[in-house]
Amino acid sequence: MNTADAADRIQVKHYLPWIVAVALFMENLDSTIVNTAVPVMAKSLEVEPLSLKAVLTSYTLSLAVFIPVSGWMADRFGTKRIFSLAVVLFSVGSLLCGLSLNVPMLVASRILQGMGGAMMTPVGRLALVRTFPRSEILAAMNFVVIPALIGPLVGPSLGGVIVHWLHWRVIFFLNIPFGLIGLWLVHKHMPDFRERVPRLDWQGFLLFGTGVALLSYVLEVFGEHSMSNEAMAFMLAGAVVLLVAYAWHSRYVAAPVLSLMLFRVRTFRISVLGGFVTRLGIGGMPFLLPLLYQIGLGYAPWQAGLLTMPQAAASIVMKMSCPKILAIFGHRHVLIVNTVLLGITITIFTQIGPGTPILCILLLSFAQGFFSSLQFTSMNTLIYADVSDHDASKASSIASTAQQMSLSFGIAMASLLATWFIGGVDQTNPEETIPALHKAFLAMGIITIVSSLTFWRLRNDDGNNVSNRKVSREPVEKNS
Repeated sequence: MNTADAADRIQVKHYLPWIVAVALFMENLDSTIVNTAVPVMAKSLEVEPLSLKAVLTSYTLSLAVFIPVSGWMADRFGTKRIFSLAVVLFSVGSLLCGLSLNVPMLVASRILQGMGGAMMTPVGRLALVRTFPRSEILAAMNFVVIPALIGPLVGPSLGGVIVHWLHWRVIFFLNIPFGLIGLWLVHKHMPDFRERVPRLDWQGFLLFGTGVALLSYVLEVFGEHSMSNEAMAFMLAGAVVLLVAYAWHSRYVAAPVLSLMLFRVRTFRISVLGGFVTRLGIGGMPFLLPLLYQIGLGYAPWQAGLLTMPQAAASIVMKMSCPKILAIFGHRHVLIVNTVLLGITITIFTQIGPGTPILCILLLSFAQGFFSSLQFTSMNTLIYADVSDHDASKASSIASTAQQMSLSFGIAMASLLATWFIGGVDQTNPEETIPALHKAFLAMGIITIVSSLTFWRLRNDDGNNVSNRKVSREPVEKNS
């Protein structure tokens, strides 16, 4: 490598984390502001608050459907071009969300946003994996996440202030200036990694995307009595058939849209499947907490936003100490113990009621952010522990798809539980809403605690190459 190449590489390693951080900041700011604004948006659009879960699930569902092709597109057309396209789609989708006149239009705009987000995070993560060596991945990802966590830190309170003093549409217009900044950074400093890839597996993309969309839609309408049981059963069966057909299809295609063969890598399999179940319990919290604080406890939107700020602050604290924790205890022990602690934290929200001191709510919010941050960082870094550089884009696509599917299903499941427990009562009545939300928190906490069993199959030295953990014994063989 000559001097010019070395200087370019140093410059890329300096600016790339900031580029990815700006993209994550946009996504995190958008999601946290929207969560806080759900009750106000429901009142403005004259719908029930729980019915707005489609606004949240449509975004995460769009991510799950389009993330599988993000890795292929980055390899085929280059990370720089695809990342730019992602920022443009996300910004245009944000503009259309702010201009939406009804729920269907808002949902369609969120889907367009999701198409952009589906490429931003995995392509950014792919660029990081190909720029930094394995020993520097954890530090690089933590650096990316810390600035991005400013979004969740200021998002809830900012969203509360906006919907209290201005109009909820303004929350979507905030993404426009950040999108312009992101495009400038991408143009100046984004590396352009490319690889020779075969043609896109369109058949596999249609099978998987349609199956996931049908399954998510069934979860969304289940419990609302807006569709007959026979129709829902037919759609559920269709979704299962399509997903099974994709699994069969992927075995006989040279370059499937999602390479399921990577699940032969043990650490990858455990981190993805275990993380999927864990996120089912965590995924519904951003949807339920604004309902608890605003409808149940009667706080104004800006006050409810302030109550969630400790989560982001705790995440920043954890990101700085996470490498040391993983280096001392290892991924296996951290994931087993922390998953249980996270589940217990979720169940403690059953004790939050009208007489609960503000300090207790803030401390519980801090604990949730602390354990959630450690959980996500541990799972996300373990994904790449034993995956080759050649398969990095495939691993990124699968991992990101599984994460977004689980979060989408988590929101749908939380809404389903809340709807089930609320029954036909008035959703704006605190005395009837709070007990139902408490039962939903309990169920989600139990699911999270049980998911810790999936990490028992990890070995003590799994993930050492990404956590820089020193061990005296011989490394075990990486089998499938």
